[in-house]
Amino acid sequence: MAYLAIVLRRVVQAIGLLAAVAILNFTLIHLAPGDIVSTIVGEMGGASEETIAELRRAYGVDRSYLEQLGIYLARVAGGDLGTSIYYNKPVFLLILDRVPATVLLLLAALTLALVAGTALGVLAARYPRGWFAAAVNLVSLFGFSAPVFWSGLMLLLLFASAIPILPPGGFYDVVAGAQGLAKALDIAHHLVLPATTLALIFLALYSRLARASMIEVLGSDYVRTARAKGLPERTVIFKHALRNALLPVVTVAGLQFSAMLAGAVLVETVFTWPGLGQLAFESILRRDNQLILGILLLSAVLVTFGNLITDVLYRIVDPRIKTDG
Repeated sequence: MAYLAIVLRRVVQAIGLLAAVAILNFTLIHLAPGDIVSTIVGEMGGASEETIAELRRAYGVDRSYLEQLGIYLARVAGGDLGTSIYYNKPVFLLILDRVPATVLLLLAALTLALVAGTALGVLAARYPRGWFAAAVNLVSLFGFSAPVFWSGLMLLLLFASAIPILPPGGFYDVVAGAQGLAKALDIAHHLVLPATTLALIFLALYSRLARASMIEVLGSDYVRTARAKGLPERTVIFKHALRNALLPVVTVAGLQFSAMLAGAVLVETVFTWPGLGQLAFESILRRDNQLILGILLLSAVLVTFGNLITDVLYRIVDPRIKTDG
């Protein structure tokens, strides 16, 4: 019951946070210079004052800020994210069409970063003064320092051009027309480069964090007691030390979800991955404000949900935490 009460309280807090985020997003876009009418008139090559005034009335940008905000919040509260001006389709349907690709990319990158980063960190902690630990530190420093778009371009040049073993972009091979398992394998093949690119910077972070945490845990009293009892080293590492060493990694993974979502915008643009990131980039160029607001709100929902899951997992991983008190 204590867990349920905590989760319910977090959900209520999340709803309030999302309302604040929606207001902030709308305010920032409202304060930005220009609007959709300016974009339309620019693409038309100019228009008369009467035409501009009519367009402003049609799109509701002639109203005051508070009127526009009230209309927007009422619509969002009713589950309506508006209609994309460029695509002339409901924003919700456009986002829903792109969500699977982005979620697939994020889950693949997060899984790769967590598993590989934790494994490298644990191995480096086992031999902290060896060449392997030095190599992990070097790779981590490089991965953490390199911009994600630069890493993507380098991997693209290496594995799609110099050594053409991976596709340069896209979601799957449209020409091949594969179905079923063959199509799933084709998507996985196209996923390798973008997922690896997005995972690199977070793999570096998790490996360094896991290494530092594991070294600290291995020096604790209960680990020395477990070794003094004659337990196998594998049991000491995986049963006694690893679980506590994972606590900071799990926490940071949840908190870094927003950064991974932001990095997905660049990765999807580099590899033409048809997800929310690419859609957001295109909507910004076109000043499609309703679509931008919808994507930002959904991103906030994903980040808030990720933090909520992290909080729950933290309490499961660490049995010492039972209630907020």
